[in-house]
Amino acid sequence: MTVSVLVVDDSGFFRKRLTEILAASGQIKVVGAATNGREGVELAEKLRPDVITMDYEMPVLDGISAVREIMRKHPTPVLMFSSLTYEGARVTLDALEAGAVDFLPKNFEEIARDSSQLQKILIQRILDVAGSRPGSRPAPSPAPARPTASAPRSRPEPTRPAARTSIATPARSPEKNAEVQAPRRPARRGPAKHYSVVGIGTSTGGPVALQKVLTKLPASFPAPLVLVQHMPASFTPAFAERLNKLCQIEVRQAADGDMLRPGLALLAPGGKQMMIENRGGQPRVRILPGDERLNYKPCVDVTFGSLAKSFPGKTLGVILTGMGADGREGCRMMKQSGSDVWSQDERSSVIYGMPMAVAKAGLSDEVLALDDIGPRLIEGVS
Repeated sequence: MTVSVLVVDDSGFFRKRLTEILAASGQIKVVGAATNGREGVELAEKLRPDVITMDYEMPVLDGISAVREIMRKHPTPVLMFSSLTYEGARVTLDALEAGAVDFLPKNFEEIARDSSQLQKILIQRILDVAGSRPGSRPAPSPAPARPTASAPRSRPEPTRPAARTSIATPARSPEKNAEVQAPRRPARRGPAKHYSVVGIGTSTGGPVALQKVLTKLPASFPAPLVLVQHMPASFTPAFAERLNKLCQIEVRQAADGDMLRPGLALLAPGGKQMMIENRGGQPRVRILPGDERLNYKPCVDVTFGSLAKSFPGKTLGVILTGMGADGREGCRMMKQSGSDVWSQDERSSVIYGMPMAVAKAGLSDEVLALDDIGPRLIEGVS
């Protein structure tokens, strides 16, 4: 089956180069090209492509505004092209919140070392994005005002998980073509448990999913959190700052030697690996260079494996939306040590790859809709 693509970019050179690369695949057909966001919205309505590639800085209508209109009128998977700068990160995060599925650097030299690798990466990303679920994510809830330093840190009454809303079934993802689909396990609503740490791993769709989960948590959340989001090195500082402004808990990019404490979420820096060491009862963060042998930097398996070793039987691992299977082996190590694992359900995942891998391996103690995960953390972690 051929995937149809609409290219939206004000650079004639970029439109031509991207069209040539995609057309050479034999799996993708570029059905149209737009020079600004307004043309992009109009052609999206007219051509109904499977995927739209979108620049963020364009005349007439910028990329973020165009994504918002497309999601409102005819939700379509959007792949953003952005610069790997702090400003590029900020704009890209806005685009993801507006409804874009994923992003890539606009400078092709930053994507791949040679043309054959570039073609492979671009084509695979388009095919993956084509199987995503645009519009499946509820808009992030505004976070309550952050308490001042003098405000009491009393824990609110546990919140019951919100009722799930019905969501229209979208196009199926290539990652879900397995013969056996993972069953949704009934959630166990036992008494709250004490966890030394909560680890959350995610990839595609993760920035919005993490925001949705973390903004539900009170400043007095009783456990430390470590976050692993597949993201470039230039993006993680801006993402941590964004989460910190929105959340009641404190969120920041992890640094080597950081200590874990309740109410603090540490985000793994892009391009590196984050491990947690627990020596003498003083758990600390270790930030290590990204190993070229690993596909993901940061890697959920690496971080979760270190949590399983440092806190046997006392860790909660949560796997959210994302491509691939990163996190499955780390969750396996957690389960072998006696810890618990939750995973996001298929319906609320933008890409049901990482959580599906965990659920199909029989590692999920609970399979939860995205809306339920924040309230469930408040209810289930003491």
